[in-house]
Amino acid sequence: MLYSVILPTYNERENLPIVFYLLFQAFQKLPHHELEIIIVDDASPDGTLQIAKQLQSSSFLSEDSSNVTIKILSRKGKLGLGTAYIAGLELSEGERVVLMDADLSHHPKYIVKMIDVMNESNVDIVSGTRYRRGGGVAGWNWYRKLTSRTANFLASFLLNTGDASDLTGSFRLYKKVALQKILPLVQSKGYAFQMEILVLAKNANLTLGEVPITFVDRIYGKSKLGTQEIYMYLKGLIKLFFTT
Repeated sequence: MLYSVILPTYNERENLPIVFYLLFQAFQKLPHHELEIIIVDDASPDGTLQIAKQLQSSSFLSEDSSNVTIKILSRKGKLGLGTAYIAGLELSEGERVVLMDADLSHHPKYIVKMIDVMNESNVDIVSGTRYRRGGGVAGWNWYRKLTSRTANFLASFLLNTGDASDLTGSFRLYKKVALQKILPLVQSKGYAFQMEILVLAKNANLTLGEVPITFVDRIYGKSKLGTQEIYMYLKGLIKLFFTT
C-alpha cells in the first residue's frame, strides 16, 4: 500500500532533513508499504526549497529506500495551511494520507501505531492526540500549555465532534477517499482548518480512532504561534460554531 505524507513547510531548513530520516526509519518497519513524501513550500526565505530539492536528488534515495518517492510543490507565498494540504492532496497518489508538521513536533514513529489502529478498527481517520492517557507535550512553558488546553477545551465545548479529544492537533492519518470527501467542503484556511475537518467528518458519519502522542516543541526555527494566530483561531472557532 502507498502512503502519502504531506508536509507543508515555511522556514524548515534545519528540520526537513531530520523529518525525512525519521520518516524513512518509520517505513523501514513497514516493508510492504511504500512512502510518498510531498513537500508544499510557501516561498520559505531560509532556503527550505533548496534543501528539499537536494534531498530529492541526493543519495538519500539509495537502494535501501527504493520504496520512497519525493514530490515538491513550490508556492509563491504564505497561502495558508489548509490550502497547502489541499494542494498536496491533489499531487498524492497514496491510498492513505498522513497530514503532519515538518518542525519535528510530530514524530513519524507514531505513524506505525496509527496504521495499526486503522487496520484493526477500519476507521476512516486516526488522529494523534495529546489529551488521552499516554499522550502529552514536552518543551512547553506553562503559558503555552494553558493556551493549548484552553483552545482545545473551547473547541470541544462549542463544536460537535463526537469522541475526538484533540481538535486542534494536526497529526492525522486518513483514508484518501475520506479526505477527498470532506476537503472540498472545508472553508477554514488557518488554524481552524483542523477543527473543521473533524466537524465535517462527524457530520459525514466518518469514523475516528486515536493514538496518544507526545508533542515536542520545535528545536530549530521559531514557533509560528503568536497573537495573530490566536486571533485567527478564535475567529475561526466562532465561525464554525455558527455555521456547522
